[in-house]
Amino acid sequence: MRKDGFALRENRGIPYYSCAAFESLPWLRHGFSTRRGGVAAANGNDSLNLNAVAWDEPGRVEENRRRFLHALGLDAAVLATLNQVHSTTVRVLGRASTPWVATEGDALVTREPNVALGVKTADCLPVLIADPATKAVGAVHSGWRGTLEGVLERAVGEMLRNFGGSPDDLLVAVGPGIRACCFEVGGDVADLFLRAHPGAGAVRAHPGRPGKHLVDLVKVLDAQLDRLGVPPGNRHDSGLCSCCDTREFFSWRAEGAASGRMMSVVAIA
Repeated sequence: MRKDGFALRENRGIPYYSCAAFESLPWLRHGFSTRRGGVAAANGNDSLNLNAVAWDEPGRVEENRRRFLHALGLDAAVLATLNQVHSTTVRVLGRASTPWVATEGDALVTREPNVALGVKTADCLPVLIADPATKAVGAVHSGWRGTLEGVLERAVGEMLRNFGGSPDDLLVAVGPGIRACCFEVGGDVADLFLRAHPGAGAVRAHPGRPGKHLVDLVKVLDAQLDRLGVPPGNRHDSGLCSCCDTREFFSWRAEGAASGRMMSVVAIA
């Protein structure tokens, strides 16, 4: 994947990361949140947590979501999210959908305007998809299990099946998430990736911890996009590691239950 084309933007006091290839589409709005810019809580915590967690108040989460969508110019949009379960389930939202009612799954695709597709992460990889030809969009929550089992492939397949188009036209952007520098696994998980994706080159022995391995989830996504026929020049990776930089991002691996959640959003404006 290309490692260029991402920029840190700020609007209305909310910082977020943006992909230049997506910015070039006038009909599209998108953004990858950070942990900065939230409304202050009673205890002084002003992190931009965007999902229900034990330590945060529902009203504050709702206001943080409103602020984030406002920063992206999506005040009129309905936010569609999922009860994420590390599956390969893709939900297709059409005119009859009620996207404000969360259901289980790990990817959303639509061609409906003013529906903001959102996935929540704190180390899992957020992947946004846009088709300039059909004006369809998708949002994918790709944790290690979903990456292993091909949730991104399923999402692309559902986009093409429901809305037409060609893989040649698709744009893909991978936001902040855990990277090969920090995603340490045991031999059992490493073997799963080696068996499922033997040619991806995604697994290497940990240089300082015998018996441990480091897995590059982006390389697995790249191999899947190769199979789908998405051109390499259309794939963009932020290269940002949530686990390395907990001042900027939430990280479950680094923080455990104290971690909040970021949100990555794409919408047809």
